[in-house]
Amino acid sequence: MTMTRRGNWLLLIGLSGLVVSIAAVQLFLIRPFAPQTPGLLALAFTLRRWSPWLTLGASVAALLLVWRIWRASPRVGPRATVLLLTALLIGSSWVARQNHFEWMFAPLPDARFVRAAEAGFVAPDDMVLAVALEGDAAAYPVRQLAYHHLVDDAVGKVPIVATY
Repeated sequence: MTMTRRGNWLLLIGLSGLVVSIAAVQLFLIRPFAPQTPGLLALAFTLRRWSPWLTLGASVAALLLVWRIWRASPRVGPRATVLLLTALLIGSSWVARQNHFEWMFAPLPDARFVRAAEAGFVAPDDMVLAVALEGDAAAYPVRQLAYHHLVDDAVGKVPIVATY
């Protein structure tokens, strides 16, 4: 293996590691229900802001290296490794552009409601978030809101989003 080939491989592996790290650090630092410091959150949001451009630049550079390595390596092993690294790059670049909070905190899609007298699943000491509008009232158990985080509803014919 010549120095140029070795350099291409090392650079490709390094760029792949960079793109994976950019995506993974955001997912690790911005976790609900985990202790977070202001400095780490600032880092995570900075990465979130710059990750589309950083991963795009790293991916373009890596794809140029993939092309060079592919042409120089007619064997199956190196080509399979290059394909695996390419899939890792593309997948990590896609993840770095996603807002994973939209996945975790999706509104309850089909909320079902019962009258207060029929709500046997709500204990007397359970906390609820209550809304009263235009003569209508609704109560959302905090225990259930803590899981879904959002409920789209209408109270008194007024559209609301209940959140906790």
